[in-house]
Amino acid sequence: MNSLQALTEQARDLAQGRLSAYESEAARQLTVCNGCRYCEGFCAVFPAMTRRLSFAAADIHYMANLCHNCGACLHACQYAPPHDFAINVPRAMAQVRGQTYADYAWPAPLGRLYRRNGLALSLALAAALTFFFSLAAGAPAGATDFYAVFAHNLLVGLFAPVFLFVLLALAMGVRRFWRDIGPATTGAPLTAPATAEAAHDVLRLKYLDGGHGEGCNNEDDAFTHSRRRAHHLTFYGFVLCFAATSVATIYHYVLGWPAPYDLPSLPKVLGAVGGVMLCIGTLQLFRLKRRRHPLHGDAAQDAMDYGFMALLFITSASGLLLWGLRGHAQMPMALAIHLGSVMALFATLPYNKFAHGVYRSAALLRYAVEKRQPSRLGLGAD
Repeated sequence: MNSLQALTEQARDLAQGRLSAYESEAARQLTVCNGCRYCEGFCAVFPAMTRRLSFAAADIHYMANLCHNCGACLHACQYAPPHDFAINVPRAMAQVRGQTYADYAWPAPLGRLYRRNGLALSLALAAALTFFFSLAAGAPAGATDFYAVFAHNLLVGLFAPVFLFVLLALAMGVRRFWRDIGPATTGAPLTAPATAEAAHDVLRLKYLDGGHGEGCNNEDDAFTHSRRRAHHLTFYGFVLCFAATSVATIYHYVLGWPAPYDLPSLPKVLGAVGGVMLCIGTLQLFRLKRRRHPLHGDAAQDAMDYGFMALLFITSASGLLLWGLRGHAQMPMALAIHLGSVMALFATLPYNKFAHGVYRSAALLRYAVEKRQPSRLGLGAD
C-alpha cells in the first residue's frame, strides 16, 4: 500500500465512522508524533509508526498492542499536557487496547464483560467459591485428604471443559486480531528469525525497559526496572504454577503416580516456587500501580487491573496456605478457597487483563515480520 492509498484509507474510515473516538484520538496523536519523531528510538511503536503516513483502524490496533505502557515517551514529549496538543501516547494506546480486548473477544457478546470487569471478576469468584464451599460441606467429617473432599474425576470433569474453552476463546480472538492487522505484512513469510526475535522480546519483556535499557517510568520521570521485575515475577510465577499442574497430570495419567506429591517432587517444587513468585509479583504490581503517575494508562481500566492482580494473589496465596494446612481439619475449606479462585481465574481468562499478553505477543510477532520487509513508503527494511 503506498502513501496515497494509506491516506485515502484513513479518510474513508473517518468519513464512514469506522474509527471510534479512542481510535480517532490515537490517530491524531500518532500523526503529530510522526511529524516530530523525537521518540523514534524508543519502543517498537515508534519505528512501526514511521512506516506509515496515516493510521487506519487496523494500524491503530496493531500499535496499541505493541505499546507496553512504559511511560517513557510521555515524560520525553514536549507536546504532552498541559500543551495544547495534549499528546499522551501511553493513555491513547491503553484506551484503544481496552477496546480491542472487547472487540476481539469470542464469543462476541462476552466482550461486554470488559466494560464492568471488576464486577465480573468479583461475581465469578463469589459464584466459584459458593460452589466449592457447598461441595466441601458434603465431605466426610474429619477428612484431611484432598481427594476425600473432592474426587479426582470430579475435578477433572469440572476444570477440563473450562480449560479447553479458554484455549478456544483465546485462539479465536487472537486469530481475528492477527487477520485484521495482517495488511502490515501481507505476503511476508513468518520466518524462524522473526519468530525467535518476537519470542525473545516477549519472554524478556524487552519494551518495559523504555526502549533504551534504563527502565520505564512509574510515578515520575525517574527510570526504574521495578515494573519489569514485578511483571517477570508474575509472569514466570504463573508459568511455573501451570507447569506444576502439567507435570502432575503426566505423573498421574502417564506414569501412574497419583497425587498428593511431597518435596522434592517436581510438581511440588514448581508449584511452591511459582506460588511465591506470584505472591511477590502481584503485591509489587499493586504497590507500583497505586503510585503510578495519573497521566499513565487509562483510569477506566483500573478495576480490571486491580481485579486481575487480586485474583492472581488469592489463587497463589491460597495454594501456599493449602500446602501448610495439609492434614489439618481446616484443609477442606482452604481447598475450597483455592479451587474456587482457580476456577474463577480460568473461567475469566479470555475476558480479563490476561488477554493483553496474548494480543501483545501477536503484535510483537507482526512487528518482527514487518521490520524485515521494505517499508510501504518505499524505504528499505529497518
